[in-house]
Amino acid sequence: MSYRTQTASNISYLSTHKVLRNTYALLGLTMIFSAFTAWVSVQLQLPHPGLLPMLAGFYGLSFLTQRYSHSAMGVLFAFLFTGFLGYTTGPIIGMLLKSTTNGYQILGMSLATTGITFLALSSYVLATGRDMSYLGGALFTLAVTGFVLSLASIFLGSPILHVVVSAIFALMSSGFILFHTSQIINGGERNYIVATISLFIAIYNLFLSLLRIFMMFGGQRD
Repeated sequence: MSYRTQTASNISYLSTHKVLRNTYALLGLTMIFSAFTAWVSVQLQLPHPGLLPMLAGFYGLSFLTQRYSHSAMGVLFAFLFTGFLGYTTGPIIGMLLKSTTNGYQILGMSLATTGITFLALSSYVLATGRDMSYLGGALFTLAVTGFVLSLASIFLGSPILHVVVSAIFALMSSGFILFHTSQIINGGERNYIVATISLFIAIYNLFLSLLRIFMMFGGQRD
């Protein structure tokens, strides 16, 4: 290996390590902020904004975060985006705590399972260094399938279909954790703000999916 090739390899390694470090640092901070806004939302019993305002906030703030991802403004929008998702999660958690006698247990199980899953999947990719880009097609198929079935579940109101949809989104979110972590360590993603938002959305969807599943099977009503 030539000196020039060795130098380029070292630079690439340092760049990847920096992106990974910054991503996990920002991810940790945004998750704490999101948890705080969710807690405030629960304590103040804030209402859910509704489907259309939520979609507008989600896609609008996501676009702005991507748009300014190469500047400090991107960090600000990343916090606004994750804080907004925390706020919209608050009413869901509040409903869980009010409608079940073991709501805190379900919430704890969902958080613990989400955290363990994320750590296990991320550790696997980091330890093996495997390129998970081949998952892209399967994840797209799962996303489309989940979207179609979620629309069907709204009209049919089938509890079993709700569970199937949640399971599909949980599986898809786990796949996206593998995919995005692989993108970071294999040089496919060099922007830590974009990487943070991608991982945050995967973790967020995994948590909500598990929350619905645990509530469906383990919720104890008065």
